[in-house]
Amino acid sequence: MYTVQRSIKIDAPPEKVYRHIIDLRKQEAWSPWERMDPTMSKAYSGAEAGVGSRYSWSGNRKVGEGSMEITDAKENERVDMDLEFLKPFKAQNKVWMALDPVDDGTHVTWGMTGENTLMTRIMGIFRSMDSMVGRDFENGLANLKETVED
Repeated sequence: MYTVQRSIKIDAPPEKVYRHIIDLRKQEAWSPWERMDPTMSKAYSGAEAGVGSRYSWSGNRKVGEGSMEITDAKENERVDMDLEFLKPFKAQNKVWMALDPVDDGTHVTWGMTGENTLMTRIMGIFRSMDSMVGRDFENGLANLKETVED
């Protein structure tokens, strides 16, 4: 099993940050993958926001193809998602974003866990999952900070 996790402090209360996470459409403003392929095709289904909302995409080789669904949420504290990649390789992941209030803002942690499949083990010979995805998480959190603080 592998885990990738990054954190950032955002100068805004948890409820303001939460609004940008719980609505998958709002994630377009800060997702690092949106910037890697602004022309990727996207579809939304299920609930408008929150548990049961679903997002699928198909894009260039950098963003691949897959889907994400919000599976659990605790208002202003945490959002859990199932993430399925179809391309460039198949993978099932659990993703979460946790919000912890701090004196003058919110500490946001973005994490992902997944099983080491044959493909991830092969890729891990050259680069760890952390080194492949960690920078994207850092960029996404910086984008989220900029979006929320504006």
